[in-house]
Amino acid sequence: MNDLLSARVPFSAIVDRPKLILPDSARMVVWLIVNIEHWSMENPMPRTVLSPPMGQPLQPDLPNWAWHEYGMRVGFWRIFDALNQRNIIPTLATNGIVCTSYPRVAEAGLNKGWEMMGHGYIQGPMHKIPNQLEAVEQTVDAIKRFSGKAPVGWESPGLTENDATIDCLSKAGIEYVADWVLDDQPVWINAKPKPVLSVPYTVELNDIPMMLLQSNRGEEMLSRGVEQFERLWSESATIPRVMALSVHPYITGAPHRIGYFEKLLDHIQKKEGVLIKTGEWISDWYRAQVPAPNN
Repeated sequence: MNDLLSARVPFSAIVDRPKLILPDSARMVVWLIVNIEHWSMENPMPRTVLSPPMGQPLQPDLPNWAWHEYGMRVGFWRIFDALNQRNIIPTLATNGIVCTSYPRVAEAGLNKGWEMMGHGYIQGPMHKIPNQLEAVEQTVDAIKRFSGKAPVGWESPGLTENDATIDCLSKAGIEYVADWVLDDQPVWINAKPKPVLSVPYTVELNDIPMMLLQSNRGEEMLSRGVEQFERLWSESATIPRVMALSVHPYITGAPHRIGYFEKLLDHIQKKEGVLIKTGEWISDWYRAQVPAPNN
């Protein structure tokens, strides 16, 4: 195998592939991901809404920790209600430790049949973990003990990977990953002991870059989401597509943003030929038509 990480996904133009068939005469799949995380106040925050006062680093970082904590206490329940009212089953990307630190949140999704996807054990970059396999297995075990089922999907915190990560995920039994945001269709990733499937995730319809990094107003989710959805729906007439929408409780769950999220969901549900499915469903659907390559 070529040592370059990029060599694990040989180039493939979407226009050159055999046509995929969706059930029920559908032409497009939408994947909703709700990310729930554990931030430790004693550590540097994964991201911040307030800069250090007078440029002085602050630990424990109470204001930025509390900003995230609001999402778990309040914001999550707005997203939870928005999805339940529309009978939408999303994928819950969860830190393994959330099963014990925020069990009320994890239980709410589990009781509604939401898929649980591994999102690291505690929020932090994968490439900084000394033993990635141990961390992945710890996350898988925590979710399995909590839900009764080992997760088959994985989203690395911050989508971080290095050369070792995908092999560690494969060894731990992970079947699909959300880190490789390079296509509108699933793509096989060469890994050992067996290939792992990339299910199309998103950095464009993700509230972290959209709201925090690009400093857009809340309505950007609606306008950008509708424009992306309509274009992919049109293209799906000839080539089926997957569109992901990724949200975080402390961002999209804020009172001034949740309404735009709800309007986007309503727009998506009004269109014919669209399935809203979990990452596990998308993975199973694709691998039934495109078997994994031999390593």
